Amino acid sequence: MDQTDGGQRKQGIIDCDVHVYPKNVDELKQYMPQPWRDRYKPGGRGFYENPGHGSRLDARPPGGGGTGTDPDFLRKQLIEEYGVDHAILLPRAFCNMQPDPDYASAIASAYNDWLADTWLGKYNKDGVFKGSITIAHQDPAAAAKEIDRWAGHPHFVQVMTDSGARAPFGQRQYYLIYEACERNGFPFAIHPGTDGMGINEQPSPGYPTHYIEWHTCLSLSFQAHLVSFLTEGVFEKFPNFKVVLVEGGVSWVPALLWRLDAEYKGLRFEVPWLTKRPSEYLRDHLRVTSQPIERPDNDQYLLQILEMMDAKNILMFSSDYPHWDFDSPTRAFPKLPEELYSRIFSDNARELYRL
Repeated sequence: MDQTDGGQRKQGIIDCDVHVYPKNVDELKQYMPQPWRDRYKPGGRGFYENPGHGSRLDARPPGGGGTGTDPDFLRKQLIEEYGVDHAILLPRAFCNMQPDPDYASAIASAYNDWLADTWLGKYNKDGVFKGSITIAHQDPAAAAKEIDRWAGHPHFVQVMTDSGARAPFGQRQYYLIYEACERNGFPFAIHPGTDGMGINEQPSPGYPTHYIEWHTCLSLSFQAHLVSFLTEGVFEKFPNFKVVLVEGGVSWVPALLWRLDAEYKGLRFEVPWLTKRPSEYLRDHLRVTSQPIERPDNDQYLLQILEMMDAKNILMFSSDYPHWDFDSPTRAFPKLPEELYSRIFSDNARELYRL
């Protein structure tokens, strides 16, 4: 794979975090039965909206409408501009904050029906778009049924949920979801959202004052969920189950696992179901997307972090299009060795999603 000065070659990329949205609330509501249709109101981040602008200033379609709503403009600005072979779509339903599990599940199902008909259907004649099945994890039984409902669809490639939750994801109340993922061959993707909102716990000690504080600390819930998956023995119980951490940062991974491995040396009697050090589960069970990549002043530091975290086997490129902190494929990374570039920008995602 050829690389260009200041960036990488413009072909073969799999972008693992692309956000698309309904054109308006009525486009989504048509997929909701009553009484949820009349009750539904979109939204979900609550206090922590970007005080400047939540999306790229140039990402609003010239023909009108919100960012991430026009497939032709998205194709021009992302797919064609950077030579993206596939975009993994992650809609933002924010249903996991709802106290009514039936309402939450209705929102999730509507988003899946809408995505299947539009971005994975009439907008997707060439198959470039691949989708994520939204679930409401507060009702694991309903979530498992929703996963089964989409099994066999040619363009759904993973299950997704918010990082906001009432308990760490390794705990057994979620196992019906993981059984359904494993049964149908779907990875389980976690994306930031609804932490501390609605019924969910805030991962920091209390509520941050500013957006910058909240946004910097997005990785806190990801770290807690990952440690929970590992110490609860989820990957022993579900040997073919894989987790994707989306938009939660990258550089914290090696340090967290060093600490957990050190704790395991003295406390392994507490988790006797583990058959190896926690860090040894990552290659078979964990994938991490790159945006927002932590880019230090010295590029060599980032390259060292990538080696420490086994990026060759677990890291996948993502842009977070169309959001304000979009990572361009040509500028997110320093110049990478050929094999590492190929693994991050293409091969790891192709293998995970069977593309």
